[in-house]
Amino acid sequence: MAEPLKNQFSTDIPGKIAGMIAQVFPEFDSDSFVRDALSGYEALNLMARGWKIARTLRSYLPDDYESAIKILIESLGPKLVKTENNGMATFLYLPHVIFISEYGLDFFEISMHAQYELTQRFTAEFSIRPFIEKYPEATLARLKVWANDKNPHVRRLVSEGTRPRLPWASRLPEFQKDPAPVLELLELLKNDPELYVRRSVANSLNDIGKDNPLILVETARRWLKEASSQQRRWLVRHALRSAVKRADLDAMALLGYDNGINISTENASITPAIAEIGGSVTISFDITNKDSLTHKVMVDCRVHFVKATGKTSPKVFKLKSVSLEPQETIRIKKSISLREMTTRKHYPGTHNVEIMINGLIKPLGLFELILPIY
Repeated sequence: MAEPLKNQFSTDIPGKIAGMIAQVFPEFDSDSFVRDALSGYEALNLMARGWKIARTLRSYLPDDYESAIKILIESLGPKLVKTENNGMATFLYLPHVIFISEYGLDFFEISMHAQYELTQRFTAEFSIRPFIEKYPEATLARLKVWANDKNPHVRRLVSEGTRPRLPWASRLPEFQKDPAPVLELLELLKNDPELYVRRSVANSLNDIGKDNPLILVETARRWLKEASSQQRRWLVRHALRSAVKRADLDAMALLGYDNGINISTENASITPAIAEIGGSVTISFDITNKDSLTHKVMVDCRVHFVKATGKTSPKVFKLKSVSLEPQETIRIKKSISLREMTTRKHYPGTHNVEIMINGLIKPLGLFELILPIY
């Protein structure tokens, strides 16, 4: 099992932060700060550790927020020189962005400046969201300026911080209802020279599609029509990935997967028919192009996993994208793990399996999942 993320935000973090602050604010009581920050620290998860340090900082920095945040800004280390593979080291600044979101909402200008500096060393995608909600017009206007900033981390903040469904963060319900302000920003970034930024644009558009599927398809169709590069086509494909998993036929058609083709499914098997939790199950089947034309085909598998309540929840597994000649047959095989995972827990019961061909769903069969027999 993977090591918990909190272990990478270890007990030496408060000491590192204290050392940085003491260099610019000598009267900082480093020993007492570290002692208080580490009280109960071991039992906390990653985000809770960030909150604990931020709240402890509030007690040891000047009461005046503007003075306190200036000290934090002055204590920052060098800016990131890479956009990828920066690891967990940047999470050193997690308490700093929490400090801004918790205590800086009444101080717009200096807090925006602090986030501008922090996002070039970590990310301000979490702390910017309360400012979007409290000062929507002013914050969006600033983000529009930042969309043209020379630093890619600042430009990425524009798209990532406005994502309606940003992971690890509260949602932005107004943008879920009406994503027009977000789309206006994404238009400024869709041709960004950095993949790091374009990937964020795609993720934001993917978020939008979960609440507004028609807007997603309309935007993707327009962007593809304008596309003059593989970069744009990749961005659109990445933005449509959840729609494809949902078997959205319009999204599939945009990617060139016609759902009106005649593809047969034969010789299906699911083995074992009775599987144990902790084991695996293998599905296999043939697909044949019955048409007289070559067709681009995307084949996925959807398993309806039984939950603790007895209800089921579908999980899509990518299988194969292939160009099938007329009357051509190929065999497809996939082994699905039934081991316990941090993202999926297994329960006994009947699990239905379906095949998705260019978004069209066909039943394949089922298997029974049982507790291990010792």
